[in-house]
Amino acid sequence: MNDAPARADASVATPELQRIRLHLARSKDFPDGSARHGYEFLAPLDAEGRIDAEAWKAVRAKTTVTRFWGNDAPENGFLVHRAGGVAGASWVFDYEAGASEDDETGYRFGDHAFVPGEYVSLRDEDGDMHTFVVFSVVAA
Repeated sequence: MNDAPARADASVATPELQRIRLHLARSKDFPDGSARHGYEFLAPLDAEGRIDAEAWKAVRAKTTVTRFWGNDAPENGFLVHRAGGVAGASWVFDYEAGASEDDETGYRFGDHAFVPGEYVSLRDEDGDMHTFVVFSVVAA
């Protein structure tokens, strides 16, 4: 009989988070894009660079987001996977728990690869869609 205390399985690893930085892409208001407008967030990515929804469940409390927008004060929140949207779920940046009017929704975030140089879109709290370029993806 083995009287050794039970241990957690060391082979079960916590998913690795990536630090993803998005910069505002070229637009009418910003013909050259803007590195002063964007987001930086933490998320687990799969081998293709897509947000890994299963891995996210294990680390959701660590998947933070910071919105930086010109001279405005930075806003901090979380990456949240919600029911609804394309394919039955959507990814949002949630800045205030329990309130949805401040949420910013990623357009088909689950389908996009977060790879430097790729483009993604977000709908802001006012309902306006903005396009961003993936500036960097590094281990957090």
